[in-house]
Amino acid sequence: MRREQITNKEAICLLIIFYMGSSFILGIGGAAKNDAWISGILGLLSSIPIIMVYARLLALFPKKGLFDILELLFGKILGKVISIFYIWYSFHLGALVIRNFGEFINTAALPETPIFIPMICLGILSIVAVRSGIEVMGRISAYILPVLFFLLFAIQIMGIPSWNFHHIKPILGNGWLPVLKGSFSTFAFPFAESVVLLGAFFSLKTSKAPYKVYFTSTIIAGLLIIIITIRNILILGGILPKLYFPSHVAVSRISVGEFLQRVEISVAVVLVFGVFIKSSICLYVTSLGIAKLFNLAEYRSIVIQLGLIMVYFAYTLYGNIFEMRIWAFEVYPYYAFPFQVIVPLVMLLFAEVKCRRVNKKDSHSVET
Repeated sequence: MRREQITNKEAICLLIIFYMGSSFILGIGGAAKNDAWISGILGLLSSIPIIMVYARLLALFPKKGLFDILELLFGKILGKVISIFYIWYSFHLGALVIRNFGEFINTAALPETPIFIPMICLGILSIVAVRSGIEVMGRISAYILPVLFFLLFAIQIMGIPSWNFHHIKPILGNGWLPVLKGSFSTFAFPFAESVVLLGAFFSLKTSKAPYKVYFTSTIIAGLLIIIITIRNILILGGILPKLYFPSHVAVSRISVGEFLQRVEISVAVVLVFGVFIKSSICLYVTSLGIAKLFNLAEYRSIVIQLGLIMVYFAYTLYGNIFEMRIWAFEVYPYYAFPFQVIVPLVMLLFAEVKCRRVNKKDSHSVET
């Protein structure tokens, strides 16, 4: 199988859009209410150490992906067992993203259309992208991101007349506990979800690239998410925590005179591209993991089957949109914590010990 490669720029664009995914629509820090922007800042700051852990792992094992690193650190048997859990996590995350997209389209745009229709459309697009390879996804992201930036900037400017700074007060009116709870949620969704990219960024060209890619994309995406959150608070005020899709509702209230209205379609554009890239990455990593697990020569041979199963699983995840929001903000951060933090830290500990032993052995052989 030919080794695919992407440039640092493409990887940064890919990860920024991955972060944007469904977080721009569902919002962040729901428990913090009008202090959600503080939760966003704390969530961003707390995510930097763990993304440096991800980058360190990739730097220690250049040209190796998550599933290769697991086998190198823990051996074939235990490495494959842990790989199964990460295959499940990337598969489950992809299904969650597809369901978020389906609920948004069904609620905000096409309420009479069965929810399965937009989900299967997204699934088919993801299948095509994954079969095309990570290089194609990287180039698509590099072309798409400037357009998304322009849309977001234009919406921010048009929304200024609708801002009400009284909505952001009182700051810390409910104390620190809701803010900290919201920051933990923001840490898990979306920032620490970038652990999935450990399975895809073996395609980076240099060992120093992971640090630049992870740090740059996390800071840019984090600032964007915080800015969007502040805008939503200034426009929506106290009703923000009661909304399933706050960004869509906030932008729907923006109008410039009589000639520029209904600009919420731009939010849908950002969402479509965001969930497309995110679900494609999850499907890509799942396919690579299963191919590695069963020693398949080519991951593309199982992409169609896995993509269709992912869509069907997404369809069965929740009974309604209320359950989806409860899972996203109340359950998911605790469910994802072992995948995002505990296992990567253990991996880094084993990796550092192993690399030091190898370096000592090499130095002794040189001396003798």
